[in-house]
Amino acid sequence: MLSMRNLLLTACAPIIWGSTYLLTGMLAMPGHPLLIGALRALPIGLLMVAAQRQRPALGAWPRLLALGALNIGLFFALFFMAAARLPGGVAATISATQPFMVTLLLWPLLGLRPGARALGAAALGAAGVATLALRPGARLDPVGAGAAALGALAMALATALAARWGSMGAPLATTGWQLLIGGAILLPLALWREGALPPLTTAALGIFAALGLIHTGLAYALWFRGLERLAPATASMLQLLTPLVATLIDAALLGRPLGLAQALGGALVLGGLALHAARPACRAGPPVRYKKGDEIQ
Repeated sequence: MLSMRNLLLTACAPIIWGSTYLLTGMLAMPGHPLLIGALRALPIGLLMVAAQRQRPALGAWPRLLALGALNIGLFFALFFMAAARLPGGVAATISATQPFMVTLLLWPLLGLRPGARALGAAALGAAGVATLALRPGARLDPVGAGAAALGALAMALATALAARWGSMGAPLATTGWQLLIGGAILLPLALWREGALPPLTTAALGIFAALGLIHTGLAYALWFRGLERLAPATASMLQLLTPLVATLIDAALLGRPLGLAQALGGALVLGGLALHAARPACRAGPPVRYKKGDEIQ
């Protein structure tokens, strides 16, 4: 049986991320994707590490470095690059391939064979996101599309590796270290390639604070906690909530109308989530454990 508490807490992360596109657009700082990513991750990572005061075990460092680079360093850089070059709907549609990627990566990494239900749920969800988010005349910038696809692959690989490696300590501590590692990777690259940011307004400082505290610190703590308690394919499916929330925010705050296509897309996304949740993929209590040869139904 699914633990509803674990499911809902983990779902809060992609729901929060649904407003990231809006906040990124409000920053209006094109040409600084690496620096925006570094400023999103590094300050909150330092705060979390200082507050937790837990140093990882020596053997955990290679794994933390890999996950920090994939989850934060690479993903943040590619996310902000895609967000600057693509409409939010196009970027969200490309990112919606992530559940497929996770399901397929779990086969070589954990020996979990993808079943028809898992693939069907991922396909239904991806079709829903495309119907929900794509608008007539949406442009496709090849660099932005490539960045969105590589970003989805980076986070999918990190999700699958986290499932393979298991817990590396308290969720808040490992979250802080991953953010610190990812931010430390991004900052020197950003200063080298992009230079310093222009002077920040009070509004921009407030947006950076929200991106750091809520969209990064809180959301990633909930997300990494969920990865320890839910099946990785289930957690990845929850990311389909991000474009759904983004579309609703666009309608409510930016006045973009919702039509029949958006209603159908939202229904398909929820249908994919329901189809995936119908399988006994995880249980309450200790983290999920698998044996080689299990099937993702």
